Amino acid sequence: MTDEDEKILAENTVDFISFSYYSSRCIAGDPSIAGGVAEGNAFAGVENPFVRTSDWGWIIDPLGFRITINDLWDRYQKPLFVVENGLGAYDEVKPDGSIDDDYRIEYLREHIEAMRDAIEEDGVKMLGYTTWGPIDLVSAGSGEMEKRYGFIYVDRDNQGSGTLARSKKKSFSWYKQVIATNGEDLG
Repeated sequence: MTDEDEKILAENTVDFISFSYYSSRCIAGDPSIAGGVAEGNAFAGVENPFVRTSDWGWIIDPLGFRITINDLWDRYQKPLFVVENGLGAYDEVKPDGSIDDDYRIEYLREHIEAMRDAIEEDGVKMLGYTTWGPIDLVSAGSGEMEKRYGFIYVDRDNQGSGTLARSKKKSFSWYKQVIATNGEDLG
């Protein structure tokens, strides 16, 4: 790298920082504790008894989200954009075809509230927020379809069977209202 390269980099910084947040991690300082050392997986770590976990064992930590937001803001002083936030869960289709995914609504509500607190109470500048993801898809991490992510259910199972029909989950209407009210109505 030359002095000219450093000058170009200093004059052309990013306008904003985008990032994904799903959960915090807990690492043990004692290597004798199973999972005490991170294994390269974003979700590896030691069980944390002070937070809830999802169906897939991911830590649910809205306060960790706020801390992450503040850490990035303090470090870079650039507006932030959350490009992925969500959880994988088992969704149950009821006999009438409805899917009450209150756990998804609760997760997103808590994380949006934490983000709002970072903005209103901590002075962080945010450009936007998007969830992961709007529609169920094959899990990139495990190749499974049963790990449901979205507001829209896709009729497909792990073996590739199903009609691929789509149906709105309870969270679809909830998030539509969140967007329409710019986060004022978190139901």
